[in-house]
Amino acid sequence: MATPLSQTPSSPLTTIAVVGLGTMGTGITEVLATAGREVVGIDISEAATAKAVAALEAATARAVEKGRLTEQERTDALARIRTSTDLRAAADADLVIEVAPESYEIKHQIFRELDGIVRPETILATGTNALSVTRLAADSARPERVLGLHFFNPAPAMKLVEIVSSVLTAPTAVSAVTNLALDLGKEPVAVGDRPGFVADGLLFGYLNQAAAMYEAKYASREDIDAAMRLGCGLPMGPLALLDLIGVDTARTVLEAMYAESHDRLHAPAPILKQLSEAGLTGRKSGRGFYTYEAPGSATVVRDVLTPLDGATLTPGREVRSVGVAGSGTMASGIAEVFAKAGYEVVLAARSEEKAQAAKARIGKSLSRSVDKGRMTAEAAAQTLDRITAAGSYESFTDVDLAVEAVAEDLEIKQQLFATLDKVCKPGAVLATTTSSLPVVACARATSRPQDVIGMHFFNPAPAMKLVEVVRTVLTAEDVHSTVREVCGRIKKHAVDCGDRAGFIVNALLFPYLNNAIKMVQEHYASLDDIDAAMKLGGGYPMGPFELLDVVGLDVSLAIEKVLHREFRDPGLAPAPLLEHLVAAGCLGRKTGRGFREYARR
Repeated sequence: MATPLSQTPSSPLTTIAVVGLGTMGTGITEVLATAGREVVGIDISEAATAKAVAALEAATARAVEKGRLTEQERTDALARIRTSTDLRAAADADLVIEVAPESYEIKHQIFRELDGIVRPETILATGTNALSVTRLAADSARPERVLGLHFFNPAPAMKLVEIVSSVLTAPTAVSAVTNLALDLGKEPVAVGDRPGFVADGLLFGYLNQAAAMYEAKYASREDIDAAMRLGCGLPMGPLALLDLIGVDTARTVLEAMYAESHDRLHAPAPILKQLSEAGLTGRKSGRGFYTYEAPGSATVVRDVLTPLDGATLTPGREVRSVGVAGSGTMASGIAEVFAKAGYEVVLAARSEEKAQAAKARIGKSLSRSVDKGRMTAEAAAQTLDRITAAGSYESFTDVDLAVEAVAEDLEIKQQLFATLDKVCKPGAVLATTTSSLPVVACARATSRPQDVIGMHFFNPAPAMKLVEVVRTVLTAEDVHSTVREVCGRIKKHAVDCGDRAGFIVNALLFPYLNNAIKMVQEHYASLDDIDAAMKLGGGYPMGPFELLDVVGLDVSLAIEKVLHREFRDPGLAPAPLLEHLVAAGCLGRKTGRGFREYARR
């Protein structure tokens, strides 16, 4: 017997119809059947249903091989699935999940037909990630039973399910599908009806910015993707992810988001339209931002844009000794990296005491590496011996490369570069680790701007593999070559970018973080739900609010202001909630309170 919406929230949804047996619909069918539900898979053609059945047989066979299912469980699951090309096969379903193409016309037609087929208490769920659930519900005979049920691809593997309520949705319907999601082993997140919901709402703005960055020829596709993987710990770079999602799908989602928000960050980058109209939609067509071995293949092959292996650069300058200016965590981390790679390092600070304290910090870090078996005690001792602590920048007279890692304050950095200009020998390369200030402004503080370049390390420097190499319009080619060669020697992955605010990583990361803050500010979703959505739905190692509290809200606000000032985009204006928290002294973990409260140590 079917369960009416008026009954208890824990009522089971035992028979479920899935309308649309593409990749997502087939994945949802697999999840439901292996969890013991009777599933009716419906598509418009026998060919589509046959393809789905073959995919389900192959997927469940792989699950048996990997020990996730027994052969009997596989047999039982497949027996619970039947397919049809007739929507009337959904007549006995307790829940219908529609996963048809992202078109109002197609979805409206399906919902209108279902109104005349299913029982009054049957819940109708749309799998849309871009269209208005409210609009679909309003045209239904019973709008209170319509909601959004947004799974993530691949549905069997991804834990997140966004449950989308409109103002018309009955709470009992929400409770029923929430309990279903939990029973399926998923983590449901309740969200309101707006394009993209939480995960895609944040993800697609970031992807759009990456596409625009590539279109502007600011950095190569390989460098953009490597920067976000290595700088943020993401499982995929944004351009590779756009190819996986489908460039045309991304464009559709962004157009829906822009229609509602009118935020320029959501206005689809022109390159998305150009690629879509050319049929270059990503992996499914065999070509998008990258070129693939065949349509549907994940294997990237060389094309005309692929960098040549070992491409010859202008010969670099010889670097035997390195000076590191600063006494904080970043400075000591960078000094450790260079010393481990065999360079003689001078670690200089404003006083001998500060320099010795920084060297002692390196000693403790090396001891931890020994304790963890990452290096021998002898190698650690030799590394520490290569570091000379100095209380004056005069000790940089013989270094071949000077790297500053002092406070993120332009005036302080310019004063330091003026000093380095006087102290360092002719031909020495002068590098700044700034993450947000103009490198050229540091260069102009010297009489040799051609020798100045950005080397943006990420914290903690010994662990993080990425270095953003930032050339100004004045940087000499051999200086760029020198830094690229040095990055290779210290086992870091160098990516090239120009001298503009945020470089690659921060220019893509901080608008995403700012948009997450706006979601909370607008009471659209909770901190916990947003963090869960991005970790489970986007594969992020940390949720945005976890990350903001680690980075520091004051640091985050400063970077947001720099980006807003440089790009003049209203969408980049720092969220007022961030400004209020900083004004209140709630700066994150370092003060014990940011977006969350932390135990004092």
